[in-house]
Amino acid sequence: MAMRSEWILRLLAACFYLLSFVRANDGPVKCEDLGFTGLALCSDCDALAEFVKDEELVSDCRRCCAQEQEDSISKVSYSGAILEVCMRKLVFYPNVQSFIEDDLEKYTNIKVQYRFGSPPKLIMLDEDGNDKESLRIDNWKKEHIEQFIKQKVKGNSV
Repeated sequence: MAMRSEWILRLLAACFYLLSFVRANDGPVKCEDLGFTGLALCSDCDALAEFVKDEELVSDCRRCCAQEQEDSISKVSYSGAILEVCMRKLVFYPNVQSFIEDDLEKYTNIKVQYRFGSPPKLIMLDEDGNDKESLRIDNWKKEHIEQFIKQKVKGNSV
């Protein structure tokens, strides 16, 4: 049994050696090969560094991330929003339900639209009332919904 374990360890060591050799001679590794799509923001890499203590992974993340353009993102605002949700599924989203029942009346530019089968989402509207963006909020906390509305919907800084 001990001989078998030793053989397996040697085989694993040889595989890791070959893998590192192939990776070193393969040229630059693409972000997609590392599992990064290029859609991650660089601030996400900072959060990753807090929880994962693998410096190589964090460095790969920073090499593949997209820089935030703070001023352009923060300046985007909408004239109103529709909170769309399925009435039957609302009980499964207590934060959304609580927002609708307790806080919605504070926001004049936010309307609720009940649509069968729809997951909770905010549909952001331009000045003409046209849909500009849709965001799923099924995992958002009530505070995050309020904060987003205060920041992004004109006339709703309660």
